[in-house]
Amino acid sequence: MKIVLLGTGSPIPDPNRAGPSTLLKVGDLEHVLVDAGRGCIMRMAGAGSLPGFLAGILVTHLHSDHVTDLNDVITTYWIMSQAPTPLRIWGPVGIADFVRHTMAALAPDIGYRIAHHKDLTWEPMVEVVELEPGDRFEVGTSTVSVHRTAHEPVEPSIGYRFEHGDYVVALAGDTIPCAGVDEMCGGADAYVQTVVRDDLVKQIPNQRFNDILDYHSSVVDAAQTAARTRVGRLVLTHMVPAPRPDQYPEWVSMAAQHFDGEIIIGDDLTTIDLVERD
Repeated sequence: MKIVLLGTGSPIPDPNRAGPSTLLKVGDLEHVLVDAGRGCIMRMAGAGSLPGFLAGILVTHLHSDHVTDLNDVITTYWIMSQAPTPLRIWGPVGIADFVRHTMAALAPDIGYRIAHHKDLTWEPMVEVVELEPGDRFEVGTSTVSVHRTAHEPVEPSIGYRFEHGDYVVALAGDTIPCAGVDEMCGGADAYVQTVVRDDLVKQIPNQRFNDILDYHSSVVDAAQTAARTRVGRLVLTHMVPAPRPDQYPEWVSMAAQHFDGEIIIGDDLTTIDLVERD
């Protein structure tokens, strides 16, 4: 099982970081996309993946930076399919309306492509399931449980615990520490968390920017959660402000003061192979 950080960016445009999205790979042909930030399809290609490999898409919450390219995933999955094949999407309450509005926005393009290609006789097929904390379901050969996260006023927001064989991955979107995140992380091989450097954000005299501290985990928050829940690896993503590679050791050192396990921070397409932990 592999975790690929497709996009490690944030709403702040960055030429080197795509928007928030993570790919879980079970073998070569079973992939799960978690969130669909800007550029995620391009990063999927860079990760050796294609939309046709997707067993499903999981959405953590409906903030624009986490769903802005869901339309691209739907369209690309459809036009690359050789037969009518549903794309399965899971997410919090509200995802069904979001997908419905997305499909309405895509209607002109759908009409153009069907009119142009004689072998394309079906519209995109999308199956949407809205989730509540406590739900469990299967995606491909993995079992996924749903956990409440805390990102108010964004409500609801959820995180996912993936179980495949002996491996467990806990993946949260934007959240501050809470009981749901602890439950999701307990004993996981890897915990993937979006983080901010609160010490740096506080130095920027902009109230709107400082507001992000209300509902994002700091590096210290994430490290303390990792230690408290005894995870194997802490994986940092969606870093704000985005560090340069030469600054990574500083971020890791900050987390290491609170968590003595492996800490991973990286660029887009950073890949964590869980087999390597054995």
